[in-house]
Amino acid sequence: MALEAAARRSGAALTVAGGERTLSYDELGRELREIAGGLIALGVAAGDRVSILAETRLEWALADLGSLCAGAVVAPIYHTNSPDECAYVLAHAGSRVVFCEDAAQVAKIAQVRSQCPELEHVVVIEGEAPGALTLGDLRSRAGAPDLVDERVAAIRPDDLATLVYTSGTTGPPKGCMLTHSNVLETMRLYTRRLGLDREPPSIFMFLPLAHVLARVTQLVTIDVGGTLIFWRGDPKLLADDLKEAQPTHVPAVPRIYEKVQRAILDRVEAGERLKRELFGWALREGHAMRAVERGGGSPGPLQRVRHALADRLVLRQVRSVFGGRLQQALVGAAPIGADVLEFFDACGVEILEGYGMTESCAAATLNLPGSPRFGTVGPPLDETQVAIDDDGEVLLRGPNVFPGYYRDEAATRETLRDGWLLTGDLGELDAEGCLRLTGRKKDIIITSSGKNVTPVNIENALRESRWVSEAVVYGDRRQYLVALLTLDPDQLGHLAELVGAPPAADAATLSADPRARAALQADVDAANARFARIEQVKRFAILDHDLTQAAGELTPTLKIKRAVIYDRYKDLFASLYDD
Repeated sequence: MALEAAARRSGAALTVAGGERTLSYDELGRELREIAGGLIALGVAAGDRVSILAETRLEWALADLGSLCAGAVVAPIYHTNSPDECAYVLAHAGSRVVFCEDAAQVAKIAQVRSQCPELEHVVVIEGEAPGALTLGDLRSRAGAPDLVDERVAAIRPDDLATLVYTSGTTGPPKGCMLTHSNVLETMRLYTRRLGLDREPPSIFMFLPLAHVLARVTQLVTIDVGGTLIFWRGDPKLLADDLKEAQPTHVPAVPRIYEKVQRAILDRVEAGERLKRELFGWALREGHAMRAVERGGGSPGPLQRVRHALADRLVLRQVRSVFGGRLQQALVGAAPIGADVLEFFDACGVEILEGYGMTESCAAATLNLPGSPRFGTVGPPLDETQVAIDDDGEVLLRGPNVFPGYYRDEAATRETLRDGWLLTGDLGELDAEGCLRLTGRKKDIIITSSGKNVTPVNIENALRESRWVSEAVVYGDRRQYLVALLTLDPDQLGHLAELVGAPPAADAATLSADPRARAALQADVDAANARFARIEQVKRFAILDHDLTQAAGELTPTLKIKRAVIYDRYKDLFASLYDD
């Protein structure tokens, strides 16, 4: 697919924000052939596994697509993984080659090389490293282009395209086998739902490419002749990169949109009263206009004038955060509050929430462009079936569903039943056929009174607090619920100012400050008011640091590892039940 797209397209295919590097489709085709040819020269046979250990960058895409053109199966590794986690993927997949971003990532592999018996070659993308080929060295080994063409022509729909290892919220990661057919069908489903083939999109890439949604996005963009715009890899430059790139589409996780909203509201709240009132008025006008449009009505002349003024003075400034050309933003991987979606919608930024799993090639449902139903993850994609089992579990079936887990028949039998994928998620379908997720089966808390409580909705409500970064609810077999809260690092200065603490107060200081606790208590009370008594958080602790992926508490897609947190902070949770 990649070589065919490169052969029939013109214009920019891949570029880096800031104009550091741009590849045309012609250049993309040449580089893919050279990488594929180099892998073949190393002895990589069709079906051999190749891994990639790097941050999201242009060369990640080249390594991925070049490996596929060599007939290899790509087994990505998150760039934040520890050496032992890298070794697990390399050994389990049996990778023969690993692309590493730089010398630091090569050093990770060197530490565990003895645990990876099938690993033969390390290729470094940036600079040089002991014991590694450079990307230039690999490309220079390419032989006749016909060899690559033969490999591409020999690929069949049911052949494996990739092994994507789950982020492992519980237990070791499992290798999801995704075929070329799975990937191609998923691309087709997303292209049709979003209309990406009508006008070539420009898509901003910063999500980890080890995640299947980011890779499907990458492939769709190239297939329809769009442009992939890669960030420069520096979180401090992310906002600048996004604004400069002016993408038409942005896929992201909820935390990104939440932080953008919070940053905008912080600036508004710090402004003069007149500016605050103007912003509130403009937001109300935006909401009113969207309500009329989605209801099928036509706004009157006066409403049009008011909205045009609100847009010129306020709303377009919010859109400018995304570069000003954004047509659609996509969000998935974790729940997002309806209030966040409605805020951006009022400003003219349509964020479409969707749902999928690695096992379904990141596809299942997606809200409809122009008429999203906030609070749901939308209706099923075409040719994808969604059903709700008797116990409330969401079941999926379609051409995007994987054939099973690599080297794990027992887990495959537990997950696939009569052609249906058992997701482990709980949900319900509304009258319009939109899916509303309500939690995870394994996360259900059963209180000592026998009541079933789904913690995720409560946690989402708690995280709406300006001060809270993460919230973890606990209470299985207990008489009431408690929660562990962490302070948002970006809001520590504002919280210190609010409670009269020193401006430089850190999380450890504020977590122990009774005035800060009182501020959080007010937000916990507000969240509790939205739930039945049995679902309310009676007590909470404030952690003196944030949860991190590096500490093994979050997955690479920023989902909490509940079992890890319950175990690591068991004494702290237990103390919340002390009289």
